[in-house]
Amino acid sequence: MTRSLPAGGSGPFTPDVVAAISRHMNDDHAADSLLICRALGGRPDATAARMTGMDATGIDFTVTVPAGAVPVRVPFAHRLTERGEVRREVVRLYRRACALLGVPARPAG
Repeated sequence: MTRSLPAGGSGPFTPDVVAAISRHMNDDHAADSLLICRALGGRPDATAARMTGMDATGIDFTVTVPAGAVPVRVPFAHRLTERGEVRREVVRLYRRACALLGVPARPAG
């Protein structure tokens, strides 16, 4: 299920935008998603994570755990109002997850 703002809403998270962000996260940042879900999504037992959607208040994943696949939602620190905020917020989630797990974060850039 892909989560986005209601059709006709003024938010930037149309289904096309959510699909593009999901594709990028799943193709280029699967390991980062897994760290986020382990540390911030309450699933330390997760072995894989796949972004399935998002809206202005959080990001959705399906994670693989020993019992199978389960949904995980990780809330954003604040309501996002534009597409440019998504990257900053996901990077913030990644860095927080790394700190909580004791994993060195990649340098910015």
